[in-house]
Amino acid sequence: FPLHSPSLFPRSSLTCPHCLKQSNTFDPFLCISLPIPLRQTRALNVTLVLQCERWRFVRIGLAVPLLGTVADLREMVAREGCIPPEQVILAEVSPRGFLRSLSDPEALGAAGEGAPVYAFQPPPARRAVDPSPGLVGGSGSLTGIGQRQLPCTGIGGGSVTARSSDCLHRAPGGRILLLLCNTAGTGPQLTRFGPPLVLREERGVSWEQLQQSILAQLKGVLQGEVRAQGPGALFRIRLAGGSAPCTYLSPQDPRPLCHPAIDRALQLSGAGGPPHVKLTAEWDMSTKERLFGSIQEEAVQDAESVRQQQQVHGQQHSCTLDECFQLYTKEEQVRPPPG
Repeated sequence: FPLHSPSLFPRSSLTCPHCLKQSNTFDPFLCISLPIPLRQTRALNVTLVLQCERWRFVRIGLAVPLLGTVADLREMVAREGCIPPEQVILAEVSPRGFLRSLSDPEALGAAGEGAPVYAFQPPPARRAVDPSPGLVGGSGSLTGIGQRQLPCTGIGGGSVTARSSDCLHRAPGGRILLLLCNTAGTGPQLTRFGPPLVLREERGVSWEQLQQSILAQLKGVLQGEVRAQGPGALFRIRLAGGSAPCTYLSPQDPRPLCHPAIDRALQLSGAGGPPHVKLTAEWDMSTKERLFGSIQEEAVQDAESVRQQQQVHGQQHSCTLDECFQLYTKEEQVRPPPG
């Protein structure tokens, strides 16, 4: 067997992407430096808030690409939840409420680092709740609470009360998606309680109708019946997710969802999922304890994929010599020189 036989030396092939002409060279060597393949994914837990007979919360584990985008995460969540990708709303939800929404062009590197990631499925485009005044809740009887007026002042004093009289569109139509968290306490003691909600509301609803819709969604965790009457406020409603200054909806406003701040929030909700507005219902601690007791955050069931991804990504990454050779001999796309 001749030592100079090309079959004994590694072949380097170069193919022109235009004419497809191939050039082969044989380079002999006595030693070789092989690259070590690195892990291309990381484990990310996502809590799904799905629409079914009742609110269902399940936390799934995903192996997301390190160099991927939120669009990749949206596709993965859609497959796991068996829902269309365009219906998936991705947001980071901390123990204090909404942090931010995730849009498709964003890199996945920082997703889930600031707060856990939640994936929301909007309710169907039909009215499911009668917003007329009435009783909402369980077996007890708590009436007349809605008569108390809460001052609309933000934490630290910097707040703006949103009035629809400032609305640029006097008679806005259509329905909008609202993501809502409930919080209690003030300052460092501010904590989220109960499940995050997804509502679809008409832009022209009154404060009383909006309050009634929120209470109807919370009836599963209420410890008594609540009658929302008149312009009174059981809670304050604040625009969440980085609104500056802190903007509150006004109970005296005939159309609280018609403020320009709502339009700005819709425009800033990002690309990929349906436009939405994030709201925070702020309860004082005494009212929260009276209506909800000691309830904390929602109970979330972990899917088997959470344990699997933690186990896979928690282990030290190893590779074989063959995988190193495969990475070394992997085809590369040569880019043409600039100009």
